[in-house]
Amino acid sequence: MQVSELMTRDVQLIEPTHTIQEAARLMAEVDTGIMPVREGDRLVGMITDRDITVRAVAQGRGPDTAVREVMTGEVKYCYEDDDTNDVARNMADIQVRRLPVLSRDKRLVGIISLGDMAMSDSSERVGAAVTGISQPGGQHSQTGGPRT
Repeated sequence: MQVSELMTRDVQLIEPTHTIQEAARLMAEVDTGIMPVREGDRLVGMITDRDITVRAVAQGRGPDTAVREVMTGEVKYCYEDDDTNDVARNMADIQVRRLPVLSRDKRLVGIISLGDMAMSDSSERVGAAVTGISQPGGQHSQTGGPRT
């Protein structure tokens, strides 16, 4: 099955110059915990509710902090014509629950999540991905590395 068959197409974006308060408000409005960050027509990062909590609030930063200061700049992604089994394995390896989906001309066309995959008929694929994602540490942990 291709990613395009399961992905969420309606994706809200935010600019890196917006505040984390604006990001949190938008996340609440669309009921999501993650937003792609764009600068012009380029995807330059991702911000999550966890980024706002751990990288901003826990460090004493205020609501006027720019998204750019707490977003993840290294964007992992997949393509809309990728196979969902391959994407699930990749999500487990890089320990993420959601990936932006790009067209082959590198335009954002959606987001794929484990939830999207769980709605399909392959619970084994999702279970394997969750197992990999749930391992402690990894490059996407708040400390940036394995926990000891």
